[in-house]
Amino acid sequence: MVDRILHRGRDQRASVPDDRDSSSADGPGADIAADPTAATWARVQLARNLRRPRTLELVAELADEFVELHGDRLFGDDAAVVTGFARIGSQRVVVVGQQKGADTDENIRRNFGMPHPEGYRKAMRAMELAERFGLPIVTFVDVPGAHPGPESEERGIAEAIARSIALMSRLRTPIVVVITGEGGSGGALAIAVGDVVIALENSVYSVISPEGCASILWRTADEAATAAVAMKMTAPEQQELGVVDIVVAEPGQGAHTDVAETARRIKRNVVEQLEALVQVPLDELVEARYLRYRTLGAYREVEATPPPPVPDRPGLADRLRNLLDPGRWSGISTTPAGRRDELPARDEV
Repeated sequence: MVDRILHRGRDQRASVPDDRDSSSADGPGADIAADPTAATWARVQLARNLRRPRTLELVAELADEFVELHGDRLFGDDAAVVTGFARIGSQRVVVVGQQKGADTDENIRRNFGMPHPEGYRKAMRAMELAERFGLPIVTFVDVPGAHPGPESEERGIAEAIARSIALMSRLRTPIVVVITGEGGSGGALAIAVGDVVIALENSVYSVISPEGCASILWRTADEAATAAVAMKMTAPEQQELGVVDIVVAEPGQGAHTDVAETARRIKRNVVEQLEALVQVPLDELVEARYLRYRTLGAYREVEATPPPPVPDRPGLADRLRNLLDPGRWSGISTTPAGRRDELPARDEV
């Protein structure tokens, strides 16, 4: 059973784009067939690396201009989400991204990259502006999961995430999603409903964190590495499942080793996808986006074999009569249909 979950004995070497550096051949995915648990967990740790490039760092490298927008016009400005107008190559876009901190103080200010409801409402405000002005949207996903604190619950985190997903599914403008680090649960999906999903090689994307999954299945977070393998959460595996469209190879031993080169590779893919998407009629674009997510997790319906008929069993009254006088009542059932478990009346006993 464990071997089947971990896919031991199968070749799991994932294909990567041709622009991979030779120095990355010894990366975490090189020996995934030999030790899938260690290799997958190494990628999870790379996705969580504190020096991994964040949204503002990547935007500074790949965008020629950037004007940040603040506030949701309802509650306040959530520093865990950054939005704004940018120019990437010749294309003007609206950028939406989750932002972690570079140190403890910034992480506290940005809530460790986990948006509150006002953060998602700020993102929706920016995306609605993009649709109004006919600008494509580029989102950068890097969040461990939806914020579970009481203040988020009080202000409607579930409603904000659900409304953001619904909004993105019908926006009449191209959307390109880039998963740069952790893509965790609804916190990630809230800004990840796009026409094309791009993922960095060492990013991860899953419905729950490995620790959360292990706590549910094994009652301990110590099995997080095993859960990570079972969930197929790495970018190459998500590409095989059809959730991710493009996996971008990272330079050196990870994106944190060369932010400029990482941004250059992301920019090339984003520009190529935007140039293709802006040529698609809006009606077809929205319909294709809707069908994309409707067909994820496809299943096949088969006609089930009907169960064997249930034998007619005597009710409680019949069993009591047979017990008291088996010769008189043998083979005779006086209990009305549908009332076989009723107690016998006093005069009957």
